[in-house]
Amino acid sequence: MIILPYRGRVGFEPGGSFMLGLFGRKSDHPMADLKSTQAVLQNLPNNDALKALQELTEWIESVREQAEFRLDHQCAVLRLLDEAARPFERKLMREYYAVITLPTFQENRLWMTLNEFLAQVLQAYLNVLVRYRNDDKGAASIKAMLPLIAARSISAATGRLKFAAARYALVDQVIWKSLAEFYAHAETQQYLNEEITLYAGSGTKTSVRNEFAVALLWYSTSSGTLSRLHMHLAERLIAYLSRNFTVSAQLEPGSRFVFDLLHPMSPMRLDDEAMPQPSLRFLGVAELQPKIDSLLKTLGKNMVPEEMNLGGKYDADIVRDVVLHLAEYLASSPSVRRNIRHNVKVSLSVASGFFGLMEQVNLGLNVSSDASVFWEVEDISTSGFRCVLPASGTNGVKIGLLVGIKPEKMDHWGVGIVRRLSRDPQNNLHVGIEMLANQVTAVALRKRDAGDEPQALWLDSPGGDSSEVDLLMSPDTFTSSRSLHVRLDGKSYLLMPLGLVEQGEDYDLARYRKIEEDTSSDEAY
Repeated sequence: MIILPYRGRVGFEPGGSFMLGLFGRKSDHPMADLKSTQAVLQNLPNNDALKALQELTEWIESVREQAEFRLDHQCAVLRLLDEAARPFERKLMREYYAVITLPTFQENRLWMTLNEFLAQVLQAYLNVLVRYRNDDKGAASIKAMLPLIAARSISAATGRLKFAAARYALVDQVIWKSLAEFYAHAETQQYLNEEITLYAGSGTKTSVRNEFAVALLWYSTSSGTLSRLHMHLAERLIAYLSRNFTVSAQLEPGSRFVFDLLHPMSPMRLDDEAMPQPSLRFLGVAELQPKIDSLLKTLGKNMVPEEMNLGGKYDADIVRDVVLHLAEYLASSPSVRRNIRHNVKVSLSVASGFFGLMEQVNLGLNVSSDASVFWEVEDISTSGFRCVLPASGTNGVKIGLLVGIKPEKMDHWGVGIVRRLSRDPQNNLHVGIEMLANQVTAVALRKRDAGDEPQALWLDSPGGDSSEVDLLMSPDTFTSSRSLHVRLDGKSYLLMPLGLVEQGEDYDLARYRKIEEDTSSDEAY
C-alpha cells in the first residue's frame, strides 16, 4: 500500500478529534468522508496533468485498499476520484496518441502514468464488484450504480489493452478475467443493455454490452497489425460504430469472433467448426457496410464527421486508412494467406529505417558495410517472412518500420516493412515482414528546375509492370505535380508521378511511370 501525505491532515478538525467515517468508527484516513475528499481534489496541481494523474492514481489505490470503508462510501469516493482524473487523463492521452513521434523519455513517462492509472481504476472497481457479491455493508445502496461501474471498468480494461498493444506486449490475464467478470455479472443481473453516460462530456450514451463489444472487436481487428496512432484511431472508430455490433450466446450470420467467459483469453476468429457452448459469446456486426460506405464517402471529401470522438484532431486521409483496415477485418470473408509458408533457418543482416538502409547501400558513404543487427528467419513465403526475436533485441521494432535485409552469403540488400507483431509466452517477439523488393539500388533524383539531388532507393520488383517503378525516398520528398530524372545502369529515365503508395515515419514509398530518355540529349541533366 502506498503511504500518502495527509496534506495538512485534511481529516483532522479543530478541537483534536478525527472525523467520523461513514463506516461507523473513527478513522484518520483523509477520505473517511466526502467533505475531506473534496478538499483533497481542490488541492490537485491542475496546471500539471501528469503530476495530478499520478496523485489521483495513488489516492485510488489507497481507497480501494480500505476494506473497513462501507461499500457505498468507498464506491462514492472512487467515483469522485475517477471523474476528477478524466480531464487529466484525456489531455495525456492526446499527447500519447499524437501524430508526431514523442521523445522516448516522454513516451515512457506517459505510458507508465496512464497504464498505472487504468490498472488502479480497473482493480478498484473489480474490488467493488467482489464486495458487492459478498453483500458487504452498504452493498444494497450501490445496486443502481452497477451499470456505470461495469461500463467504466470495461472502458478501463480497453485502455489497458491499448497500452499493451502499443508496445506489442503480452496482455495481463487479469484484463481478460475482468472483462468476463463484469460482462457475466451484467448479463446475470440483467443490466447489460441499460444506457448510461460513461463520463461527463463523453458524448453519446453507452452500455455494458457496447463497451464489451468495443473492447473485444477493437482488439481482434487492430492489435499487432497497426501502428500506435492507427490502433488508437481504430478503437475510437470501433466505438463510433458500436451500435452496429452484436454480442450473443448464439451463433448468428453476422458473427465474426468468439470470446469464452469461462476461460477468458483474446477473442478468436470464427471458423467453420465453431459450435455454441454455454460460456461462449459471439461478437458480430449487423448492417455495418452501409455505415462504412457512408463514412468513407464523407472522409473522401476530406471531412471527419463532427459527431465522431477521436480524442483529438486527425487528417481525414489517416482516418480513412484505418476505416479501410477495419472494413477488411470485419468482412464476412476476410482475406486469407495467399502464399504457403515454408520453415527455414536463415540469418539476416538487418538495417532499420530508410536512413539505416541507405548507409548500407553503396552510396560512397564512409560507413561500415556490415549491419549491426542480425535476425533469424523462422519461415518464409513468396511475399514475406517471419522472424522471432528475443525480448532483449526488440528496441525500435514496430508496425510500419522499414527494414533493409541482406541474407547470409548475398551481396545485395532488399527491403521490407514490418506488418505484424506478437508476443509468445516466453516474451519473444514474432515479427511478420512484407517484402517490397529483393534488391534495391541507390539513385540520385534530379528535378528539372532544381539543382539538389536527393537520394532514393530504386526497388527492383520481380514480375512488376516494367513501365512503372517504386522509389523509397526520405519523408515528404514525393510531390504529385513534379516529375524526376534518374540515371541508372547507363540509362536516363523520366519518372512521372503516379501516386504515394505509403508514407512511413521516415520514408515515402511512391510509384512513378518510367520513360527512357534519349541519352544523346543533355536536357535531363
